[in-house]
Amino acid sequence: MPFQFLIGLIPLAFIALAAIFKVLKEYERAVIFTLGKVGRRAAGPGLVILIPVIQQMRKVDMRTLVADVPPQDVISRDNVSVNVNAVIYYRVVDAVKAVVQVENYKEATSQLAQTTLRSVLGKHDLDEMLQERDRLNKDIQGILDEQTEAWGIKVANVEIKRVDVDPSMIRAIARQAEAERERRAKVILAEGEQQAAAKLAEAAQVLSAQDGSMQLRYLNTLQEIANDRSNTIVFPFGQEQMAKLFGGNKD
Repeated sequence: MPFQFLIGLIPLAFIALAAIFKVLKEYERAVIFTLGKVGRRAAGPGLVILIPVIQQMRKVDMRTLVADVPPQDVISRDNVSVNVNAVIYYRVVDAVKAVVQVENYKEATSQLAQTTLRSVLGKHDLDEMLQERDRLNKDIQGILDEQTEAWGIKVANVEIKRVDVDPSMIRAIARQAEAERERRAKVILAEGEQQAAAKLAEAAQVLSAQDGSMQLRYLNTLQEIANDRSNTIVFPFGQEQMAKLFGGNKD
């Protein structure tokens, strides 16, 4: 009977040893509560010895975690409705704070990322969301990192994955882009005509300032016309030009 009793105690002994001796992996830390009070630093990695009943332990994963932020409906500063989702990379740097300061640091970080994403993107135009993602990523990461510091969390990176625009808005944006291209083309054409007119005015001043310049220009024009296949050439010639060309007066 005593022998059978001892055999029955063996499983209980193993259970007791498992409750006393804990082995933590390299990326794990243990927050130990002694009679409800927590120490200043987390234990581990390696072997951790607990006093049954008096001490309890909570393990914390210290590796970088990846959280996918669910799609968020955002109204941009120029009143465009978009659907945006992102991904955040963060890790626990203080296991004690992550356990004591917040009930569930993973859920809290995810919820904070959602609200911060809507808040930051709502202050920017659609063009900025599409073209300046790197700057927006850094802005969101900075805000999250500052607010999660009290929880012992370090936000390493934020990446905006997709910015989806409603199909009706895509058509409106396409029309706007086409109108903008036409406007730019007209501006470039007007600037070209303005520059050409300025150059022509400069050329006219140079030709009028020197005797004989205009006659040479007329003769060059005649030569160019003569190279064409036209049989009849009508060339306007004023009296003043005739007089200067043939040496007489215009009377």
